[in-house]
Amino acid sequence: MMEQPKLHILVVEDEPDQRALIVQMLTANQYQVESADSVEQAIVMIKASAPDLVFSDWKLGQLTGMDLLNYVRREHPDMGFIIATAYGTITHAVDAMQAGADDYLAKPYQRQSLLLAIEKVAKSTALKRQNRRLSSELSQQQELVGLVGRSALMQKVYQRVQRVSATDATVLIGGESGTGKELAARALYQLSGRSHKPFVAINCGAIPESLAEAELFGAEKGAFTGANTQKIGKLEAADGGTVFLDEIGELPLLQQTKLLRFLQEGVISRLGQNSEIKLDVRVIAATHRDLQKEVAEGRFREDLYYRLNVVPIHMPALRERPEDIGRLVEHFLKLHANQYGMAVPKLSRDTLKALLDHSWPGNVRELANRIERFVLLGDEAEMVQELGAAPQPLDTSRFVLPEAGIEWESFEKDCLRQALSRFEGNRTKAAKCLGLSYKAFLYRLEKYQLV
Repeated sequence: MMEQPKLHILVVEDEPDQRALIVQMLTANQYQVESADSVEQAIVMIKASAPDLVFSDWKLGQLTGMDLLNYVRREHPDMGFIIATAYGTITHAVDAMQAGADDYLAKPYQRQSLLLAIEKVAKSTALKRQNRRLSSELSQQQELVGLVGRSALMQKVYQRVQRVSATDATVLIGGESGTGKELAARALYQLSGRSHKPFVAINCGAIPESLAEAELFGAEKGAFTGANTQKIGKLEAADGGTVFLDEIGELPLLQQTKLLRFLQEGVISRLGQNSEIKLDVRVIAATHRDLQKEVAEGRFREDLYYRLNVVPIHMPALRERPEDIGRLVEHFLKLHANQYGMAVPKLSRDTLKALLDHSWPGNVRELANRIERFVLLGDEAEMVQELGAAPQPLDTSRFVLPEAGIEWESFEKDCLRQALSRFEGNRTKAAKCLGLSYKAFLYRLEKYQLV
């Protein structure tokens, strides 16, 4: 069997004794190690030898480990990076993780903690490189693991999901109800090295407060009235995998405290149990609430908020990405037709216009439900009436849609051309006629090269 190449690590530490100790420790564990005493020297060595991983102190003279991290992420996005600090506030840790660090260690740290962090980041770096090799495929399809949409806002979501999926960083997904927060969580899970392990979704708003502790952390037999057997909690059931805490803003304050301890120390105790259980779980949380406001009003713990918000992902409202509505309609028509064993139905031009013009307060979930009802009942008039939309002002009678679905690009191009022609090239009037914002109208012109 061919021997695996040794992991190449660059240690950046300005304290000579500490630097020598770290180098000795890593060399003894069969790593290939180089060292630097400043950000400037580290950059020269990175350019020369491109290590697999950088282990850097936070404070390095006039520059900091954050300056080095920013350089590495800009020039070598796949390179592993761990940052250590003796000034170990949670703010530093959050800043480092948001800037793209794979992990952090607070001084003083133990030898085992360092080696474990190195091993974890080595694995995640390999996964990131694998994901990077697949990025050309992502660029072609411009969509990601169950998420639908090619708008600029969704591309930002995809990029962030891809960037952090291979790490164990805690992610907080925000956005209005119905925007697809759980789909984003599942994409993070499916692209991670934990995809062969459990994915456990927990709706924190649906758990009665009296049962929340037992649901999350488990309970021993006899721990409370009716506890006739030992109960394994959701976090323990997710060991080795990923737990998705949906509507985390609804979690009672007492359970917030217990969850914080788990995030900090990786241990839980079942209700009625004196000993601790060590778990290995990646945590993804989601909420439609403004957690900073909840913190200010005393309903959510500030320290828990910072622990959860290491990497934030915002799911845009559907009204913020109207250019995706057509693709979503086509997706749900096919999805629900296949679900019920029916032919994919066609929509009239008036109905398409009504769908594009609607504000969608319920976001993608509302759109999916309306399309499912249409697939089942076939009543376009009812759908248009419920949407409160006026008929399409443009003459689209010559547009032909294929039997199997909808040629959205051709449909949109023809609408744009007719609107421009009708108003003699006046883009403001054309945009208003189509019910689009001026910015959205210009985006479509550029998309179809009609400028």
